[in-house]
Amino acid sequence: MIQFLLNQELRSEHALDPNLTVLNYLREHVGKPGTKEGCASGDCGACTVVVGELHRDDSGVEQIRYRSLNSCLTFVSSLHGKQLISVEDLKHQGQLHSVQQAMVECHGSQCGFCTPGFVMSLFALQKNSDSPDSRKAHEALAGNLCRCTGYRPILAAAEQACCNKPQDQFDSRQAQTIARLKAIAPTQTGELSSGDKRCLVPLTVADLADLYDAYPQARLLAGGTDLALEVTQFHRTLPVMIYVGNIDEMKRIESFDDRLEIGAAAPLSDCYSALHQAYPDFGELLQRFASLQIRNQGTLGGNIGNASPIGDSPPLLIALGAQIVLCKGNTRRTLALEDYFIDYRVTARQDSEFIEKIIVPKGHVLFRAYKVSKRLDDDISAVCAAFNLKVDNGVVSEARVAFGGMAATPKRAKNCEAALVGATWNAATVEHACAALADDFTPLSDFRASKEYRLLSAQNLLRKYFIELQTPHVETRVTAYV
Repeated sequence: MIQFLLNQELRSEHALDPNLTVLNYLREHVGKPGTKEGCASGDCGACTVVVGELHRDDSGVEQIRYRSLNSCLTFVSSLHGKQLISVEDLKHQGQLHSVQQAMVECHGSQCGFCTPGFVMSLFALQKNSDSPDSRKAHEALAGNLCRCTGYRPILAAAEQACCNKPQDQFDSRQAQTIARLKAIAPTQTGELSSGDKRCLVPLTVADLADLYDAYPQARLLAGGTDLALEVTQFHRTLPVMIYVGNIDEMKRIESFDDRLEIGAAAPLSDCYSALHQAYPDFGELLQRFASLQIRNQGTLGGNIGNASPIGDSPPLLIALGAQIVLCKGNTRRTLALEDYFIDYRVTARQDSEFIEKIIVPKGHVLFRAYKVSKRLDDDISAVCAAFNLKVDNGVVSEARVAFGGMAATPKRAKNCEAALVGATWNAATVEHACAALADDFTPLSDFRASKEYRLLSAQNLLRKYFIELQTPHVETRVTAYV
């Protein structure tokens, strides 16, 4: 059985299809059709809902943290112990919520199909903002598409809703909701099942290891932003899933003098602060990783585990010399991330083995990262590059150069690195290393970019890296290329 709050209503579910998304649960099982399906792939934001969960702030005060999510990519099992808020829950005692009223007064809706998603993103923004901030508004709304308004009135609504925000029913009921969430906090492995389909929800790494050993064919579910597409886009059935999002040990982010240790189930939005502080370029690129809704769900471990050749984080982590800790039963092993990827979607992971955490070294001062995509925000890379050099007295002593989108796996450019190490760090060396990239990669052509474009982009990014290190004041690192 799983339990969660549907606004303030306690829901106990045990006989639901684990493949059921929150979107379809709302529309088909509880009669709340305000949440819309626009794309079923997490791109348009029409299905945005907000999930509240208990969280202790930096001072140790227990609060409710609200996150916007794409309900089309969220399985119901992930709601265990949380609060689900949909657009129907905002109106209170016959009065529109302040974010809804702002959308009305600022003329932020025309056809209205996308409006519930915008309203829920604004609601989450209001809950997480103390003052209007155009950057935060753009970030909060980057995952919501509108074909009618041109966005200006919606941004005006965001400013109005977040400026001098009035107390709402969620604020007045906060203590009550915290108490109710504590009362339903999971204390043992939960389960959602229907026929021969089931989803198990462990609470500890040890329980996960036991379950995965018992069900080696199970699919691990963290954020589900990629896995859910198998259900929503390809109409497949996932017979057995194990949801790892309730394992606190795998959501920790710890900073040490020489490294970061990031739990594989930590949402990307939680990873931002630590990664940005250690490596500003990593943080900047993470801000361009899909949308806020996706970053609130997707995890660093999932982005690695998917083994996609165009995942944004693996090239950066490989260039930094990151390692992963793999767990199977009571056994753990540490593996260099570059050795994890073997071939297209093929990894070194053994049966019943899972990524427990990622170890990111600190202290690489010449690290830079770049993403080439057709859109600046919410887009998949055509080429993702990361450069990490050590230069002593004008000579390159160490080089780690990694790319995504250039091969069947994210990988280092060994010939390029060889051309750099031991050479004087100058334009001639860079040109020699650029030529070596043609020996490292034979990229494919697809709808994102041609093979010629990819190779030339990779070479130009190395030139860009060289120019920036000569003129570090130039802020051009996160430019998108069209």
